[in-house]
Amino acid sequence: MPLVNLFRSKWKLLLSALLICAVIFELDAQEQRTTPGRTSKPSKPKFGKTTNKGPRAVTAKPKIKTTPAAPAQTVLTQVLNRGKFKKVGETISVQSGDTLELRCRGKPVQWSVPSYLEEDDDGRLRTVQQERYGVLTLVNSTGADTGEYACYPMHCEDTDCRKDYDKAVKVFVFFPDPHELFVPSSEYYEVIQLRTNWPTVLPCQVTSPEAKVTLHREFPPVEVAVDGTEISFNVKKGFTIHRPRPYHAGALFCVASLGNLRQSSTKYMLIYVNYPMAPPSPVIQASSSSLAVGENLRVSCSVVGEQNVVVEFTWEYPGQQIGRPLYKQESISPVGGGAARQQSQSVLLVDEIRDVDQGTYTCTAQNLQGATSVSTTVKVVPKVKPKKP
Repeated sequence: MPLVNLFRSKWKLLLSALLICAVIFELDAQEQRTTPGRTSKPSKPKFGKTTNKGPRAVTAKPKIKTTPAAPAQTVLTQVLNRGKFKKVGETISVQSGDTLELRCRGKPVQWSVPSYLEEDDDGRLRTVQQERYGVLTLVNSTGADTGEYACYPMHCEDTDCRKDYDKAVKVFVFFPDPHELFVPSSEYYEVIQLRTNWPTVLPCQVTSPEAKVTLHREFPPVEVAVDGTEISFNVKKGFTIHRPRPYHAGALFCVASLGNLRQSSTKYMLIYVNYPMAPPSPVIQASSSSLAVGENLRVSCSVVGEQNVVVEFTWEYPGQQIGRPLYKQESISPVGGGAARQQSQSVLLVDEIRDVDQGTYTCTAQNLQGATSVSTTVKVVPKVKPKKP
């Protein structure tokens, strides 16, 4: 019996071991099975990696440069009734007698106003700098206040401040007046010089952009044609003569009409001047750079330029120091060629030259555009005495 029991015990242990092995193999088989409906993906090679154990190359990520935020744009707004604000355009209209209030963003800012207000504002104009903006207030406005108002942001370094003209904002303000169509002027006549090839403005400034404006000649009484090319009109400036000519000269005035109101402006006396294109370019030449005592010297200074352009000559010479009087001859003569040109000349004469006349001779030629100076040097040598036979 003991032998039989021992045999049964060993057999039970063997069956238990086999059962445990079967369970382990079953679990391992379940792990190897794939999920039904899905196929395993082959592993993809990973690029950029090497199998050696050396140091890996690290690619630096590009740095993104951050652009500093641009400064806030200058904005000009009009303060309306009940705290309403309106961004202004090129022009606005404020009825005469009402209050104009403008706000300009920036710290600090500086204002410019029509010259009439700069000279005498009677305390009606006030500017205040707030934390983030400047304020311009004009009370009891009149038609004479019509003009350009500008706000300039200030660029400051320590105590040194300057206007930033590139960021300035401007607005032209009309103050319509039921009794005044033109901005008042204290002058009955205003003299305006017409310069050759230089645009000339007749400032017939109206107080209302709705007014119709025409240009007239006093003698003979006739309306001047405004074609937009030779003469043009801008409601913010007046009439512009783009290329003045002699026939534009004379007495002219403007007429404005609005509804049943019709008024004339100040009279403009236009005087034509043949204006040069540039300062003169003189050429100086002496009769000789070296003269003996007792000989005569001639120093000429010549300018070639546009016809009918006046050139003035002035001289500086060594003899001035002892009070030697100035003797000169001036002339104007036409120059041949296609263009109408002329030669203006001044000749300095020095008779019986002496030692004190040695030195630098300077000629300055001047026209309406400017002045130019040129110089030459003259040497005085002793007079050679003839040998006795």
